[in-house]
Order: sequence, then structure tokens, then C-alpha cells
Amino acid sequence: MSGAWTVWPAPAKLNLFLHVTGRRADGYHTLQTVFRLLDWGDTLRIRLREDGRIRRIGEGAPGVAEADDLVVRAAKLLQQEANVTQGAEIVIEKRIPAGGGFGGGSSDAATTLVALDALWGRHLGRERLAALGLRLGADVPVFVRGENAWAEGVGERLTPVPLPPAWYLLADPGVHVPTAALFQAPELTRDSPPATIADFLSGTVHGNAFEPVLRRREPAVEAVFAALAQVGTPRLTGTGSGVFVEFASREAAEAALARLPAGLRAWVAAGAARSPLLAAAERQGLRAG
Repeated sequence: MSGAWTVWPAPAKLNLFLHVTGRRADGYHTLQTVFRLLDWGDTLRIRLREDGRIRRIGEGAPGVAEADDLVVRAAKLLQQEANVTQGAEIVIEKRIPAGGGFGGGSSDAATTLVALDALWGRHLGRERLAALGLRLGADVPVFVRGENAWAEGVGERLTPVPLPPAWYLLADPGVHVPTAALFQAPELTRDSPPATIADFLSGTVHGNAFEPVLRRREPAVEAVFAALAQVGTPRLTGTGSGVFVEFASREAAEAALARLPAGLRAWVAAGAARSPLLAAAERQGLRAG
């Protein structure tokens, strides 16, 4: 038998800047960035099963097999770590484009961990769930914690940082370049001097180390930068091809959207003070408790 469906948000993110500061002995690069959560993203629908099976119902990200999907891997990881006998069915309503650097797969995995932790009644807490999330991907912990954050290390060392309200014009060139290939690019700047949160808040830290690499290699990315430069200052997010421009109001962002060329995949989203996933988990906790 299966339980009732529950609905959970999986918000997207932006990297307001992204520097590569070095390389560890294990080959991973060290980064500095600020994660900005958005009040927009995917939606997961989850219901429990009593037979212990984990199933993805329908499609996930294009081309991702069920066994390889991060939501399935997250559910099985939590099931094993928390000694859960129940299973779950998960439907992913995708809005976040794959390969755009908006964090779709990582956010879906984090929502799966947080939701099933509540639904299975384990209540492991954010610290342990974030540690599990790190085993799935470097960006998963920020979505588990649900706060805008300054990040260091491989992106897992997080310090909450207050960010002012903002609206964003987002654009997706539709280009998907493997992250490993970008990190191997000989022209990538890998030795940016370490910065501080104070540097970021004062406006002296900006830029994305992968922007010049992608703009030179991918004409579609360069074309989106050229289009968005007509309405503001475009920036790259993460190691994907997604581009954004920040505005102080929804009206300004929507006016800029209206000026873009027809056929460009673009939309407007608000920055979030905290993840809508946290509110959903708190509501579920109140019902469960």
C-alpha cells in the first residue's frame, strides 16, 4: 500500500560569484562562492510505500536513468543510513534546466533527503543530512541547510550570509558542458587570491572563473551575454551555461525580460531569504509531531 502524496519545493540557486583558489592533494579544486537561493525551482511529489522500494515515477532530468537519478540515490542513501524499512515513490516536476548551473539535480536530492527524513520520522537534523548530501554532490548541503551562504572548500563549508531582496532575469542558452572539462581548461584561472565575506559585502569580489572559458568556447553562451548586456550586467552562474542579471524590483526585471529578443529562453525569479523547503519541512514536522 502507498500513502498520500505530499508536495515539496526544490528551489534553484545562483552563484553570485565563483572563484577557484587552488587545488587539493586529492585533485579537487578549492572554491569560494556565494549561493543565492531562489523562490523558484522544481517540485517533488512524494508518497510512502510499505514494501521498502524506492521508485521514480515518470521522467526526471532528460537522459538520466532512474537508477542514476540523484533523487533515487538520495532516498536509498537515507534509507540505508537511517535503517528505514519503508520505501517511497517520487515524481519530479522539472522546471530547472539541466546543465545551466542552477543546481537542479542537487536541489532535488536535498529535497528528497529533507522530505523523507520528515516523512519517515527519522528527524536526523540538518547537520547529518548535509553530511549525507555531500556524499551525493558538493552543492547538495547548501540546499539541505536552506540559507543563502558564503561557501569555501569544494563548496561544502558554508557560512550563512544575509542578502538583500532582489529579483533576477535568468536565461538558459541550452548548452551543457561537462564540469570536468571546464576544470581541465588550460585558460581557467585557478589561483584567485582568497577573499572574505567582508570583501564580498563591500562589492570588491565579483566574477566567475568559468565565464571567460564558456564565452570563448560556446557561441550560444556569448550570444546570451550579448543579449542580456542590453538590459544590465550579465553574470554566469556556477559551472553551467545559465546567465542572470540582478534587479532591485520585480517590475524592473520584467521590463528587462520584455526587451529581450524573441526565442531566447528567459524568465524572472525572486531571490529567497530562506529556502521554501525549510517552511515545508517545518509544516510537515508540526503535522507529524
